[in-house]
Amino acid sequence: MLIKLNPVFPTYARHSEEKIEKTLSKQQWIYADRVVMLIMFLAVITGAIVFS
Repeated sequence: MLIKLNPVFPTYARHSEEKIEKTLSKQQWIYADRVVMLIMFLAVITGAIVFS
């Protein structure tokens, strides 16, 4: 036999909020690409220094 247990916080037990996803504009894509490329560039330089 299954017993229905009450959650500790019953008001938050089934709280769900639908998040509306916004699409990125072209300018935001360009900025994100530049940030990723900078991180990759710095990682390559750091790796070259560490493993040389």
